[in-house]
Amino acid sequence: MSREAFEEAVADGLDLIPEELARHISNVVVLVEDEPPPEAEDVDLLGLYEGTPLTERGEWWAAGSLPDRITIFRNPTLRFCEHIDQVAEEVAVTVVHEIAHHFGIDDERLHQLGWG
Repeated sequence: MSREAFEEAVADGLDLIPEELARHISNVVVLVEDEPPPEAEDVDLLGLYEGTPLTERGEWWAAGSLPDRITIFRNPTLRFCEHIDQVAEEVAVTVVHEIAHHFGIDDERLHQLGWG
């Protein structure tokens, strides 16, 4: 899958976020990278949220804070999926998973909800 097609799949995943939730997403950038950073514990990491969840932001947060980052990793996703048809579905799950972290939902709860 080309990078352009993968980026479109990420955009489609973002479009799945219900409007009532999407309007509460604050100061977040979504990026696509080919591979996780070298210091990542998991070379098969599909996505990564870096930032301060909405549930942890206090008055201190707004003063000059950089945007939170959600990164979706292309190559691990392509390696994980057996068929190209699975990529869009897996990207959507990964996008929802990382957006949930922005809302303060941890991995344990995401697994309970079926988004792990």
